[in-house]
Amino acid sequence: MTPSFIPPPRAPLSEALAFLDGYPDVQAIDIVLNDLHGVGRGKIIRRHELESLFTSGRGMPASLFAQDVSGHDVGAAIALIQDGGGDSRCWPVPQTLGYQTATGRGMVLLQMEGAEGVPCPLDPRNALLVQIARAQAMGFTPMGALELEFYLVDKERDAEGRPQPARAPMTGRRLSGTNCMSVDELDEMAPFFDAVYEGAAALDLPMESLISEYAAGQFELTLRYRDLARAADDIFRSKRLLRTTARRFGMEACFMSKPFSQSSGSGMHLHLSLTDAAGANVFADTAEGMLSPVMLNAIGGIRGSMAASMLVLAPVLNSWRRFAATVYSPASNTWGTEDRNVALRIPAGSGTSRHFEHRVAGVDANAYLVATVTLGAALDGIEAVTGPGAEGSGGEAAYPPMPRSWLEAIDLFEASGAMKALLGAPLHQLFAAVKRGEHDALATRVTDLEWQLYGTTL
Repeated sequence: MTPSFIPPPRAPLSEALAFLDGYPDVQAIDIVLNDLHGVGRGKIIRRHELESLFTSGRGMPASLFAQDVSGHDVGAAIALIQDGGGDSRCWPVPQTLGYQTATGRGMVLLQMEGAEGVPCPLDPRNALLVQIARAQAMGFTPMGALELEFYLVDKERDAEGRPQPARAPMTGRRLSGTNCMSVDELDEMAPFFDAVYEGAAALDLPMESLISEYAAGQFELTLRYRDLARAADDIFRSKRLLRTTARRFGMEACFMSKPFSQSSGSGMHLHLSLTDAAGANVFADTAEGMLSPVMLNAIGGIRGSMAASMLVLAPVLNSWRRFAATVYSPASNTWGTEDRNVALRIPAGSGTSRHFEHRVAGVDANAYLVATVTLGAALDGIEAVTGPGAEGSGGEAAYPPMPRSWLEAIDLFEASGAMKALLGAPLHQLFAAVKRGEHDALATRVTDLEWQLYGTTL
């Protein structure tokens, strides 16, 4: 059963005072609310306004959650809010105020409240907090980390006007070839990534290992495993850090799932486990060396609503291009041990630190929503003692078929009682309306490719 909304913790004034004392020269702070798409919406306030933000909050319209990815209002979504367009109160998220080395400004994340201090049910972060509270009521603390794959592209386009991989800051060489896990390529990029890690330290952002991924200009950053809400915050702050730093190096950080048709797509893999009241991992192997029944039931719960959750995991048209070539991009409802071709992978390693990895979400997905539906479905499976089903592709027939397109995903999500329960009815209805509005707008747009294929041929 999903608990009712509870007031999320507000950041104490002491955090603002410590920041102002530690950074006496900082004159402005970015205050940022995460919208449905994971896009930052907010304001830049002046130094003297920071204390009042922490003591009184700051008004912003809930209609920000009814916008499409480009910031345009979606009429059907706006009609669902019915608040007259007034402001709701936003408050700083604890432990997210920090200094941005790239911009010279501060930054703090916000969460929205509705009337009488009740958390706004349209805010994706609040939806995650509800599922975390549900886990805590069951005696669990959710722990996790998300991996961040992305491209670095040149600000300048090629001779045909197309995006192209960035040049390495150290050598000036344009990145080319796959170069998967090339240490020399990382060295060529060292000035940029040194600046990123410097920025992460200033933000107290726990960035860890870095690799060059499976395409020219593609990289992956991992973040430290910790409580799930902070892990989702980490992704949002990391994207902003990468974007602001890349601009200072003549590059853009690209978080499309499939920016180049012939190159690898970018995912956002979620690693998840649960601890008990004593801090022990309940997904740890049993004394007999077998996989934890609790973890296997969690996997079964996720498989039960995997098809309906695909709109959250692949939220835009471009998301679905990542699944066209499924090398390490599983658009399936499968699980297995140490197999990167399945959707739910149990990595090898110590049995005491056992966890599973959800590999379907693209880097364009909203980390809060991905964490919400994954954790919530896992708890459903634990409560119902579902079992994981058969390993590999042979077990897919026991579950609803996966959607084959963005439109099918929208239809499945909108009709899903499970998604409604996990996200809450207002957020579920609003997300469906926004995504259907985006789909309909793109469905009527004639593309350059159509002109090339059909314009003077038919």
